[in-house]
Amino acid sequence: MSVNLAEDDVPTQVPADEFLALEEKVYRTIELYKTAREGRAAAERDAQRLRSQLEEREEEVESLRKEMVRLRKERETVRGRVEKMLAQIDHVVEEQAAS
Repeated sequence: MSVNLAEDDVPTQVPADEFLALEEKVYRTIELYKTAREGRAAAERDAQRLRSQLEEREEEVESLRKEMVRLRKERETVRGRVEKMLAQIDHVVEEQAAS
């Protein structure tokens, strides 16, 4: 008797068009999954490429910053030397004017 009850609870058969619709949904889901996975892989490649570019730019910025500091120091050195030469020229001119 319990066997008959179990058989009565099981649906007889799934209609063919419902099965085909389900099958189509499964295939679409698989395709969407593949597309999403490819999109994710592409996004990860792009992110890695951008991280590499960012690292390169950060290195370039650091290099330029160091060069700027070096050039500022050099400018101050040159400015001091020019001021010293101008002071010497002024001194020579004053000596000639006094003589």
